[in-house]
Amino acid sequence: MKKLVLAVLATAVLAGCKTSPTGRTQIALYSDQQMSQMGQQSFADMKKNQKINNNPQVNAYVKCIADDVIAVLPQQYATQAWEVVVFEDDSANAFALPGGYIGVYTGLLKVAENQDQLATVIGHEVGHVIAEHSNERVSQSSLLQTGMQVGSAALEMGNVQYRNEILQGLGLGAQYGVILPFSRSHESEADQVGLDLMAKAGFNPKESVTLWQNMSKAGSGNTPEFMSTHPAPANRIKELQAKLPQALNKQKAAKSVGKNPQCKL
Repeated sequence: MKKLVLAVLATAVLAGCKTSPTGRTQIALYSDQQMSQMGQQSFADMKKNQKINNNPQVNAYVKCIADDVIAVLPQQYATQAWEVVVFEDDSANAFALPGGYIGVYTGLLKVAENQDQLATVIGHEVGHVIAEHSNERVSQSSLLQTGMQVGSAALEMGNVQYRNEILQGLGLGAQYGVILPFSRSHESEADQVGLDLMAKAGFNPKESVTLWQNMSKAGSGNTPEFMSTHPAPANRIKELQAKLPQALNKQKAAKSVGKNPQCKL
């Protein structure tokens, strides 16, 4: 039974191998339709359970920036009907979900001081979607769950002493050895994709550095990097600065064809 399950797992992994926008090999076991359904359900739940901001000026501002970023996405995403919602919440955060959903918390508007900084975050979050990070995370979770079940069965068959303690160790090892490093990889990749998107839309990529400096000052950088799903702010800023020359060239090209965002709050 163990060999059969492992064979099925191996086949699933091979069938689900894809390449991310930055060339990284990833496992995505779920279809676009399945991921869109998950995104739709999650977004519907959030709208039901969280307070929505109805200020017309705030919503128009956020949607203006989101629309400019969406316009430069790969065609399969740019042609989607995206829903943008502003949630009344003090946290400086935002998210994007498969299926065409973007949520921005009002607390972010206090940290992202202009359209370019907010475009940094929206580009980053949409970058997670087009890089299929949600699919990868759900796929990882499914494989880990199945792997844990196989490990449990093997330990039971072998009558291994301290079975529960070993399983707890495997769970901890999976969390800090697999899930978090991959999540940091996702965040760094989304930074890169998001910087590219905002520049192609005509936003100023230099403001991406300022945004993360603001985030750090606001207290989002207190968690040690090895225990966090996000890169440390200093490392994040350093990576963004290294990519600025290329991003500035893309912004210049965007402006030459009339992409000049004018979103104001």
